[in-house]
Amino acid sequence: MPSLLSPSLLLTTAFAAAVLLALLLKLWLASRQIRHVARHRSAVPAPFAARISLAAHQKAADYTVARSRFDLLQLAYGSALLLGWTLLGGLDLLNQALLAWLGGGMLQQLALLASFALIASLLDMPAQLYQTFVLEQRFGFNQMTLRLWLADLAKSTLLGSLIGLPLAALVLWLMQAAGALWWLWAWGSWMAFNLLLMVVYPLFIAPLFNRFEPLQDEGLRVRVTALMQRCGFRASGLFVMDGSRRSAHANAYFTGFGAAKRVVFFDTLLRQLSPAEVEAVLAHELGHFHHRHIARRLAGVFALSLIGFALLGWLATRGWFYTGLGVQPNLSLDGSAPNDALALLLFLLALPVFSTFLTPWLAQLSRRHEFQADAYASAQADGGQLASALLKLYQDNASTLTPDPAYARFYYSHPPAAERLARLPAAPLQDATP
Repeated sequence: MPSLLSPSLLLTTAFAAAVLLALLLKLWLASRQIRHVARHRSAVPAPFAARISLAAHQKAADYTVARSRFDLLQLAYGSALLLGWTLLGGLDLLNQALLAWLGGGMLQQLALLASFALIASLLDMPAQLYQTFVLEQRFGFNQMTLRLWLADLAKSTLLGSLIGLPLAALVLWLMQAAGALWWLWAWGSWMAFNLLLMVVYPLFIAPLFNRFEPLQDEGLRVRVTALMQRCGFRASGLFVMDGSRRSAHANAYFTGFGAAKRVVFFDTLLRQLSPAEVEAVLAHELGHFHHRHIARRLAGVFALSLIGFALLGWLATRGWFYTGLGVQPNLSLDGSAPNDALALLLFLLALPVFSTFLTPWLAQLSRRHEFQADAYASAQADGGQLASALLKLYQDNASTLTPDPAYARFYYSHPPAAERLARLPAAPLQDATP
């Protein structure tokens, strides 16, 4: 019988407690969000009354409540699956079955990773289908057909296999061959892969899913090019993406790295905003580059990834790490059945549970960056046009104007509408022009 102070039992207790606490916290926040939004559904907040109709406000409230209720079910389902994979023995059962079939070695480890990914995707598929073809469809956002959804699934599965399996094989090989500091080599390989992906993705991968065409609106092109010149930003091109094939939601983003950087506008965004508003939105995105938010976030990811790999390197050699999370480690003395794939999966399953409690800190940092980018946009373009664009996007994307304060502080990477627009100069909150 294990000691009450054994590392294995302590880990089991800490993990179960963290899962329960994270679940209860998220359920409480989601319930607050539902009640708060529903309670403010009957009237548009006074600062927005001149620009947002009651019908649009109520649609946003209903959409937010529906998504939050769906999130409640997903939270419970996800926690049950997590416990099923770990403490209830699901991952151990899968590992033992593959060991009996394939024996030990690299093939069995890759089969374990691939089988887990496939089963997890199948278990998540009903929720994805419901969200796309029921929830998003009900509120008029889904533009996808089942055929397109299946085509996307096939492409992403093939890409995941062609890219993910060789990368996983490299990491597993390093865990066996690179000695005690394997995690440092694996981290370097992972970072190199991510940097390479930033160059490759916009040129070769994204076009497999969407059509990208050069921006044809000459007036907007001249306006945007002048803005980028003022801001000292260079890009390889301005492109319009057919986002309307999948969703009515609008967006714009920068993608790529170095010479492969490009500006991408959703076609839905260009339909909804005036040229001055598009310029202001782009100026906001340029504000992130001006304040080096992208570089800082990338450096933060690199640093956290290094800590994560180092922690995994230590945990992978501890038997209690496996048994504490419901898995019997492979015990072959000759190393013919290594535990490396098990260690990777257990770490990836457990890490999000404990990192949940960092969410409000990361969200607060992101909101601060958004305020800084807004201020930069107001200096380089027109703050009033940015406010006008944000109001249109809030309305067209059915974003609630009345989120629960606690929920927003915990989750929101962007400031709530009232806080954000209040800081923008000449925000046309009382402008009656639709």
